[in-house]
Amino acid sequence: MREVLILAGEASGDLHGSILAERVRVLRPDLAVAGTGGARLRAAGVEMIAEQHGVVGFVEVIRHIPSHLRLFGRIRQRLATGNVALVICIDYPGFNMRVAAAAAARGIPVLYYITPQVWAWRAGRMRTMARIITKAAVILPFEEPLLRAAGVDATFVGHPLLDRAAAMPTRAEARAKLGFSEADDVLALFPGSRTEEIRRHLAEFVAVAHELQARRRGLKVVMSVAPTIQLRDDEVPFALVRSASFDVLRAADVALCKSGTNTLEAAVAGCPCAIVYKTSAISYAIARRLVRIEHIGLLNIVAGRTVAPEFVQNAFQTDPVASALEPLFDRDGEARRLMEAGLAEVRARLGEPGATQRVAAMAVAMVG
Repeated sequence: MREVLILAGEASGDLHGSILAERVRVLRPDLAVAGTGGARLRAAGVEMIAEQHGVVGFVEVIRHIPSHLRLFGRIRQRLATGNVALVICIDYPGFNMRVAAAAAARGIPVLYYITPQVWAWRAGRMRTMARIITKAAVILPFEEPLLRAAGVDATFVGHPLLDRAAAMPTRAEARAKLGFSEADDVLALFPGSRTEEIRRHLAEFVAVAHELQARRRGLKVVMSVAPTIQLRDDEVPFALVRSASFDVLRAADVALCKSGTNTLEAAVAGCPCAIVYKTSAISYAIARRLVRIEHIGLLNIVAGRTVAPEFVQNAFQTDPVASALEPLFDRDGEARRLMEAGLAEVRARLGEPGATQRVAAMAVAMVG
């Protein structure tokens, strides 16, 4: 039976891949779908070759090389069967670029959905992408012209967050669901979706929340975590919400976000925020030499300017972050008004809903 491989390596890819798998099976029920990812892909009926959980940082990735090599060998065996009609890579470029090259060498078409961030670093990858990727479905508006100029057949499909946002609750609905009153001040924490990120960020996120609670009597705090993350009560003295980031953002007045997709979620939800990130000293030193963009937060990158303040590495300290967040609780204040306008601008640049359906149609057309 002909099959499509969907390869995801982290929580966001698992989510996007699971929705894509469902759409592909509706359009082509005669195709089998297999892949790598997590619980959501498995729940979508995808035959799991292996479960993957993303890692970040140059040093951290080195520890996972043996397991990645074993998985790569299993996928190459799968490609050699002749049954694979299409490979869909979702983000996770360190691993997926190798798989894409192996598939291209066998003449198997490759659709790359959520492409490597070559606009931030490793621009030389674009030459490789032009050689091994059949089509690229990009989710940020500036990526299409950039990749097309390098010879990649890229199409801006819009951001998949907008599909999820269609069911986004109102503020009142979200607060009722999470047990907050209309009068509550609510802070949302988004420390990351990967174990390494949680390990580096958690204590600082909790410290910022406690500082703000000392400054604002009665402040409620809620933390959004990926379903794969397990935390002890003594680590997080706040309510935990899983797999419902838009509920949390709509209920919150202000959010503290790890840099990444959840900053765009904050923009779509209209929740003012600050952006933070910390990694190992060695990884940060390497990144400073390689990364060639001014901002780390995706919402600031899409805006092309600083909409939300950023605190990176040693700048991620309790008092400065709390002081940046505190004025945003004032719903009539100038700081909040300016940030809400910037978030709306970012939301408008993300395209129209229907990204996943457009990618599914591309995939089916490539299968033939």
